[in-house]
Amino acid sequence: MAKTVTIGKSNVSTTKLGLGTNKVGGHNLFPGLKDEDGAAVVKAALDSGITLLDTAFMYGLGRSEEIIGDVLQNYDRSKVVLATKAAQDSDNDLKNNNTPAFLKKSVDIALKRLKTDYIDIFYIHFPDETTPKNEAVAALNEVKQAGKIKAIGVSNFSLDQIKEANKDGLVDIVEDNYSLVHREAEKELFPYLEDNKISFVPYFPLASGLLTGKYGPDDADKFKQFSAEQYQLIMKGLDVVRGIADEHDATVAQTILAWYIANPAVGVVIPGARKPEQVDSNAKALTVVLSDEEYKAIDDAFSAFK
Repeated sequence: MAKTVTIGKSNVSTTKLGLGTNKVGGHNLFPGLKDEDGAAVVKAALDSGITLLDTAFMYGLGRSEEIIGDVLQNYDRSKVVLATKAAQDSDNDLKNNNTPAFLKKSVDIALKRLKTDYIDIFYIHFPDETTPKNEAVAALNEVKQAGKIKAIGVSNFSLDQIKEANKDGLVDIVEDNYSLVHREAEKELFPYLEDNKISFVPYFPLASGLLTGKYGPDDADKFKQFSAEQYQLIMKGLDVVRGIADEHDATVAQTILAWYIANPAVGVVIPGARKPEQVDSNAKALTVVLSDEEYKAIDDAFSAFK
């Protein structure tokens, strides 16, 4: 049975592998998406034993939430962990808004789209420039006390903003960019989260496909954020992963997801998927159990990115 994790100081628990749903109804983010494919992806996740679905208003301006809400009508809601996010104000050109009134309204609207009476994790998706972050979180705590949400999260916040948001110890979970090739969070963020019993969820865990193993030495121009030297180091690191993956009869992507699952600093890892077969493949990462030596070998192979 898959390992479970408790989210922060809340009573929400979930599998360590979830589903990121920006490709479920996220028509504004990805061309050519079909709603029926999105619904099939959500079903595949729930049928494979994945319990956490991570969505947001910005994924299709509410469409992702609606698709998930429709699918959930055929499942036991109590066994599903729903996470969603809001900040973009549709009444103000989608500018970020963290005011208490906006966040409370956003929760109510999300509940309707998701066709449920509670949300397990509700994130402030992006910080705005003016709202004191502890006041924004206090508003969500009022919503939590009312039973509409169970855990409070922030996403894309700097460490200073997280500290401000957590002044009263009310933040349960943080979501931000983190992967084996984007490891800045390990220096200061992870120690703070551990000290304050806050869970962490990385997005882009497979670095936009780079860490799936499908790209080779000749594809460096597709990832211009890395220098030629860095790209070569990534290719060498993936060779190490490939050797370990072969030992487990697994893919490179499954093995890297298994590394995050084994990482004590990571609460839940949420790779996305466009097709159900991608979900099924990702779910197999839960069966890949790395030895301490294998975990360290992968860690060391990407140590240049710490």
